[in-house]
Amino acid sequence: MKKLNQTYTISLTLLFLAFSLTPSMANETKDYVHYHQQVLKAEQLITKEKFDSALKVYDGLMQDYDFVFLKEYQVAAQLALYLGDTQKAINLIKKGILRGWEWKSIRKNDFFTPLRGEEDWKKLKKNYRQLHQQYLSSLNNPLRKRVKKLFSKDQWKAFGALFTFSSKAQDRYAEKKFAPHSERQLSELRVILRKYGYPGEQLTGNNYWASTILSHHNSISLEYGQKDTLYQTIKPELEEALKRGQISPFEMALIDEWYRTVQQHKTTYGILNPPSRNELTATNDLRAKVYMRSIETRNKLIEIQERTGMSFYLEGGPWVDGEIDVVN
Repeated sequence: MKKLNQTYTISLTLLFLAFSLTPSMANETKDYVHYHQQVLKAEQLITKEKFDSALKVYDGLMQDYDFVFLKEYQVAAQLALYLGDTQKAINLIKKGILRGWEWKSIRKNDFFTPLRGEEDWKKLKKNYRQLHQQYLSSLNNPLRKRVKKLFSKDQWKAFGALFTFSSKAQDRYAEKKFAPHSERQLSELRVILRKYGYPGEQLTGNNYWASTILSHHNSISLEYGQKDTLYQTIKPELEEALKRGQISPFEMALIDEWYRTVQQHKTTYGILNPPSRNELTATNDLRAKVYMRSIETRNKLIEIQERTGMSFYLEGGPWVDGEIDVVN
């Protein structure tokens, strides 16, 4: 239990320090199961270094779906540049900006250095503010502000855990102080879920505010989690949101990972703690249920990143940096 409390406290510290699009009727009814499966297919092709075929898969997603997660534009732009199609790379970066890709993030990616002398790059840089404003104006800003306020309240309440120095004090704070606050947060979040859907990247332009609130709730304590019914009530709604493209596979896995870890489930997603070799198949099966890449695929993508200089914007920080070790 001490280890779990330490993990909880560390996570709150990192989240505190580190850290809308209104759904169209088309996106409300569009099945994103196929979308997630196609992303997995593209990543498999990348691991086999079939970059041209992978890019075609991403092209298909951009043609078939009104909403495409930013990460897909980020990866596709690099694949295009790797394949020598400078114009396509810049066009994909532009589309990424219209999905919220910030210029400082683009510049931080050294893989794009060869583009900086191009006239189209200079034009894109000049037009960035206008494009970014276009992105901002497309968001449901009242909903975005509402969810950000919930996130800020959550961070300040979590900050109190930094001033508890023993396992007993951590449990007492979590169950007596944080839990009532978290229950109110989840009640309001559920109202949002029922009215708008999951307020993730598609709805608010943000992919960690809501997942942080839910992860905090799931990491209160073992005893609290065994009595709690809120998460289990909300989980089916999250699963539906996954099928509508409102929550990413990683967010879905991370929220559930905290619950499974604190509840001491033998099998987890391998995010907070590396899987054992005996549990690797079960871990990959769990990841597959939320359309998340296998441990082996992730590690192969890391290897290709290091060799090519591309970044596949793999999620996981601050808990997973680089390859996921499999322990004996």
